[in-house]
Amino acid sequence: MRVMKFGGTSVGNAARFQQVADLIALHRVADPRLVVVVSAMAGVTDALIQMSHQAARGEPDWIPALAAVRDRHQDTVRALGLPEEEARTLEAELREGLERVETVLRAVEALRELSPSTADLLAGMGERWSARILAAVLRARGIPARAIDADTFLVTDDRFGEASPDLEQTRARAQALLLPLLEQGILPVVTGFIGATPEGRPTTLGRGGSDFSATILGYALDAEAVWIWTDVDGVMSADPKIVPNARTIPELSYIEAAEMAYFGAKVLHPRTLLPCMDRRIPVRILNTMNPQHPGTWIVPEPRGNGRVKAVTLIKNLSLVTVEGRGMLGVPGVAARTFATVAELGVSILMISQSSSEQNICFVIPSSAAPQVVRALRKAFEREIARRDIEDIWAMDRVAVIAVVGAGLRATPGIAARVFNALGNGRINVLSIAQGSSEYNLSLVVAESEAEEAVRRIHAAFYE
Repeated sequence: MRVMKFGGTSVGNAARFQQVADLIALHRVADPRLVVVVSAMAGVTDALIQMSHQAARGEPDWIPALAAVRDRHQDTVRALGLPEEEARTLEAELREGLERVETVLRAVEALRELSPSTADLLAGMGERWSARILAAVLRARGIPARAIDADTFLVTDDRFGEASPDLEQTRARAQALLLPLLEQGILPVVTGFIGATPEGRPTTLGRGGSDFSATILGYALDAEAVWIWTDVDGVMSADPKIVPNARTIPELSYIEAAEMAYFGAKVLHPRTLLPCMDRRIPVRILNTMNPQHPGTWIVPEPRGNGRVKAVTLIKNLSLVTVEGRGMLGVPGVAARTFATVAELGVSILMISQSSSEQNICFVIPSSAAPQVVRALRKAFEREIARRDIEDIWAMDRVAVIAVVGAGLRATPGIAARVFNALGNGRINVLSIAQGSSEYNLSLVVAESEAEEAVRRIHAAFYE
């Protein structure tokens, strides 16, 4: 059994739906027990989220925006050229869903209130529509297919907007619902991104949620592999917008891929791989628009240890520093620093501390820097007054570059090549961190020099 997930650009218009149907028909010949997960049409989820906030503010702009979404789906159905009865049924399903959205938005506008659960209900409607469209296209080709809303089996907690799955409950429900369909030769077309609490309240899985839905299904159904179809030729060695000659990486380990995702690669969200890691299910990234390309395999164990696989970049960051000669040998400074940041709900991307214990620095999103600095100064008021801590400050407009690959720490010469590349470009490194996991070397540089730094490091290992 294989799970295949198609992203929003893969189903962005009628021609793309037909192309996806071609791919499904082709691969179903080799593997009849196929399960498909589909995202909303490109841009639809963002539009629904924006409409919900407009309605909550009492702004009437959501009305023409919803009309545009309605027209887009109706135009897509007409362009597909479906058999008359299939088209009529599909149009009725879409009309019902769009009327439901309008009713909810009018209630939100009247109350000037958007609850988290209602926001998730609205945000997930695009997946319901695209699943029904794709199922209809497949049926028109003679492939028995049925649209399945994931909230009928995917059980999550109540962290609306970024819910986490209950894998065992989901596994039991998914097998009870989907395995009988597969045994009857019916191809399930499952909505990505959405789930529900045990009480049935709508939730969404957050950024990368459709990919996450696919790997959850892979776990639940003991799939042999999960294939994620997107609009790029797999995972790249760098952002091709920054490095035009970036290459597709043929194979990555789970941990390498997770490191890349955490440090800015946009192909996968870090949570996506977790269900597959538990059952050692390989994940493949493929390009719907270039299906002949072999893409990237993400597998349990790394191969090619000691090689730099990728160079990633995160911008819009600040480097916060806590420093003072009085910190030397004083226990608890680091603990209090990070506890204060945690209380604010701010994620730390990277940490570095001098061996003399006189300096701790860490990287956070720039938007959070002012409140973090204020909170730290308040938390250490006494130490600042005694001059144990001399200053707490933030350097804005910095970026983190991560050099990713298995076994880097144990491979001689990697760091030398990185710093030689930066030195030749007269690029200054503001902070360095390398974890004992051996999977990445992280550097902080000025944002103005970051893209050139990525190009130079990439060239040092790939040219």
